[in-house]
This record gives sequence, C-alpha cells and structure tokens, in this order.
Amino acid sequence: MDTAPECSAPAVGAGGVPGEPEQEEEFRWLLHDEVHAVLRQLQDILKEASLRFTLPGSGTEGFTKQENFILGSCGTDQVKGVLTLQGDALSQADVNLKMPRNNQLLHFAFREDKQWKLQQIQDARNHVSQAIYLLANREESYQFRTGAEVLKLMDAVMLQLTRARNRLTTPATLTLPEIAASGLTRMFAPALPSDLLVNVYISLNKLCLTVYQLHALQPNSTKNFRPAGGAVLHSPGAMFEWGAQRLEVSHVHKVECVIPWLNDALVFFTVSLQLCQQLKDKISVFSSYWSYRPF
Repeated sequence: MDTAPECSAPAVGAGGVPGEPEQEEEFRWLLHDEVHAVLRQLQDILKEASLRFTLPGSGTEGFTKQENFILGSCGTDQVKGVLTLQGDALSQADVNLKMPRNNQLLHFAFREDKQWKLQQIQDARNHVSQAIYLLANREESYQFRTGAEVLKLMDAVMLQLTRARNRLTTPATLTLPEIAASGLTRMFAPALPSDLLVNVYISLNKLCLTVYQLHALQPNSTKNFRPAGGAVLHSPGAMFEWGAQRLEVSHVHKVECVIPWLNDALVFFTVSLQLCQQLKDKISVFSSYWSYRPF
C-alpha cells in the first residue's frame, strides 16, 4: 500500500500519525457501522440457537415438549431402547438388553418420579445465554472507540461459544467407579442388576447410551489387576474396584441416536464463530491506528 507523500498534510488530528484519508474513513465506518451490523447478525443467530435448547411447546407457557428417540446401533441388536428428552432432562428411558451368554432379555425403565439432567445441554445453553448477554450490552447507540475494544468483545463472545460447543463435542471422561456411583444407576425400576453399569451422554449431535456388563474377578485370579483410568467409553477388559470387589468389564454395548436440534445448534455455533473471526480480521487490518488514536 502506497504511503502518503511526506509533503502531504497528516490525515489525522494534532498529535496523530499520518495515514491515508480513505483508509481512515473506512476504519471509521467499520468501527461505527459494520461492527453493529455484525453484532445484530450474531444476536439473531444465537437467539435461534437458544430457541433450539428451550424447545418451546405449543402455546403453553413454560412447557417444554417431550421428544422420543429410538436408540440403535449398526453393529449389534443386543441393546434397544427409547429415551425421552424434555429440554435438558431425560424424563423417561425404556431399555431392553439381550444378555450375550444366554440370550436372556432384561428390561429396565426410569422410575416415574425421576428425571435425569443432562449437564452438557444445560451448560451449553448457559454459555449461549452468556454470549447473547455480552452482545446485548453493546446497543446500537454504543460507540466503539478503538479496534482493541471490538477485539476484546469478540474474544469474550468466542470464548462462550467455544465452551458451548466443547460441552457438546467433548463428553466427560469418567472412571468406572464414578459411573457406578452416579445417580443414574438408581434411576431404574426394577433396580439394575449388580453386574450392569449404565452411562448416558451427549457426543456432538448424538444422545449416547452405554451399557457395561461386568464380572467379578476371583480373589485368587492370576490376572494382573490394573484399575482403568477415566474414559468416555471403556473397553472390555477394563478393571476397577467397587466395594470389596474387583470387577472387569466383559461386554460393552453402545447405542445412539441423532438429535436434530443439537445439530442445528452446532451449526449456529460454527457460523457465529466464523462471523466473530471475520470481524476480528477486518479490525486487525487497521491495527496501525490503535496505538495513537481512538475513533
């Protein structure tokens, strides 16, 4: 880019650094007009994302509709079931498990008085709400005075959106004793047999149910006992200690189903993050102005 000739008058006020008038005008327009246009666009997208999480029912204030999801796996029919999702909570679960050894069919379902909160969905929704709050705090009448101020806001919004996305894409790693101690195991009627563990989590746009079948290791077992660490999905052969028993995972059954509105939310997060980054890039082009003058 050509610089202004030395004999030219400075394009900025007293004490400023000379620059091209058209560049300065473009930056002024970016700071005063386009930034707010992008903020409006971001708010619209994130409000759509937020609506996906609340899943409003038909006309009833405060009511969240129930959605039934049929769980399946392309690899096995050992586990079949239906999970009912109501906002960020599992309100019902109905699971059938065919035992591999004897083909015995086990059926277990949630107790009617119980719901299981999916913390991942709740956290993601809270992060979206925080991002909307940050954007709403900069109303149309607000004048951004420096590029650095815009970058700071975009970084704060992107942090919330990244955290929201990560809560859905990165399930918690749990040890087998943590799964055994989870309140989820006490949600079922009849109670789960002592040789079964169940875990439910979100992975990307999917609701996942994992059933672990266990067998006790004999005290005189020659197996080298090595307790398994934390994992999203434990494999057969993983060992752990629970109570006075040493146990080993013999079979693992994982079934899942796609939740369409979670897919929508992830798309909204990606688009919003791209918009934030594009605005940051545009602002950064003019970073030479920041050190000497607010606009």
